[in-house]
Amino acid sequence: MKRILFFCTILLSVAACSDGEAPAELTIVEGFMADESAVARGGALFEGSCANFCHTFELVESDALFLFDCQWKNGSTDQELFDIVTVGVPDTRMVGFGSNFPEGDDDLWKIIAFIRSNQQPCL
Repeated sequence: MKRILFFCTILLSVAACSDGEAPAELTIVEGFMADESAVARGGALFEGSCANFCHTFELVESDALFLFDCQWKNGSTDQELFDIVTVGVPDTRMVGFGSNFPEGDDDLWKIIAFIRSNQQPCL
């Protein structure tokens, strides 16, 4: 359902720009969100790198933040999330992964696209 809403948003954005203006370029995360295989890869990487150690897919009592709600403690933009995963969060067990994913930074952006694709809307 979220993917359908995302695609509808993209289509409405393109339609709104039909008065001769060029449509806004997608961010790297938006581009990956529009690619089912990229989101699936991000999900697999999240499950293998994040969910098996700290973060969960369900809201449970834990010292690790739940990443699929709309509340963010250490950053909220895609770039802030990228930086957090890259360098970690001091004085927590969130270590920095650097660019150690098999496909480097692209894999990290795909993880963020997966999280964004499955994030609960803020009410």
